Amino acid sequence: MKVPRCPHRWNVTPVKAAEIQRKLADRVRETSLPGTPRLVAGADMAIAHDGQQCIAGVVVWDWRAGTVVEQKSAQRILSFPYVPGLLSFREAPAVLAAIRKLKHQPDLLMLDGQGRAHPRGLGLACHVGLILDRPTLGCAKSRLCGEHSGPGVTRGRRAALSLDGRIVGAVVRTRDRVKPVYVSVGHRITLTDAVDWVLRCCRSFRLPEPTRLAHHYVTRLRSQ
Repeated sequence: MKVPRCPHRWNVTPVKAAEIQRKLADRVRETSLPGTPRLVAGADMAIAHDGQQCIAGVVVWDWRAGTVVEQKSAQRILSFPYVPGLLSFREAPAVLAAIRKLKHQPDLLMLDGQGRAHPRGLGLACHVGLILDRPTLGCAKSRLCGEHSGPGVTRGRRAALSLDGRIVGAVVRTRDRVKPVYVSVGHRITLTDAVDWVLRCCRSFRLPEPTRLAHHYVTRLRSQ
């Protein structure tokens, strides 16, 4: 899959990284999907045991057939320190390298991380989505920022995630009486569509199949 050239350097200072995030956040587009996705990809990351490399895995999943179409991985040296809110500068280079190896172009990309639900409005899902200029969403297991009330206990219930008076995501119950996930826009998708596709892709587990499969994929790679 063709990956456009990144518009900035990755190896920058944390101050410069935050400045880049603020500028890029204005470019995120929240628009309806152009059609019904068929191939939905999930991406996840893991840090190698030596703490020096990021391992990224991407799994392309046919949501209608419920089958894996393709999976690719990549490793990159970590050139950016661990700073909460700036994880895309650590992880995105490996994610993009894995995506570049794909033969199939997914219609939608889910990332195990934040999108708009970020202090500067540019989490990993937004960052990767902007570079690819493809529909992306973030589906995180935990909250990075914002406030919300508890969603109902049954599958499909949701609550708004707000930051400084703005709705930046949704807290979604994907299974009855199971911890919710935090869904937000990455790029070229609406929050309504993002929540809908997370629920469509959740079969028997809390996490949507594309990111769940990607998580197991990178976990296996890390243990090798």
